[in-house]
Amino acid sequence: MLKVGFIRCQQTEDLCPGTMDLIIAREGKGVFEECGPVEVVGFVSCGGCPGKRVIARAKMLVERGADAIAFASCIAKGTPIGFPCPHWNQMREAVIKKLDSRVRLFDWSH
Repeated sequence: MLKVGFIRCQQTEDLCPGTMDLIIAREGKGVFEECGPVEVVGFVSCGGCPGKRVIARAKMLVERGADAIAFASCIAKGTPIGFPCPHWNQMREAVIKKLDSRVRLFDWSH
């Protein structure tokens, strides 16, 4: 079973507890339809704008067993507030550069 660490937008924590992310992970839906149910090893925020803590948090998730990092839909899609993160591309590229090909990346969740 694939082990996934989630990174979410800190700004949406007051609006969304991440319930749907955990459901789709458990049921293997959304972005996980190809690989089936996944085990969640951690669920953290980006650290707040402009996402300067995302690299350290991604590394922490990998150190705790994540084979993949899933950026929650609140970052790339702006779910539930309809406002995608303006720092999304920079965060994604920074994580790719730091973690190389050691882990799989998912750009959204549901």
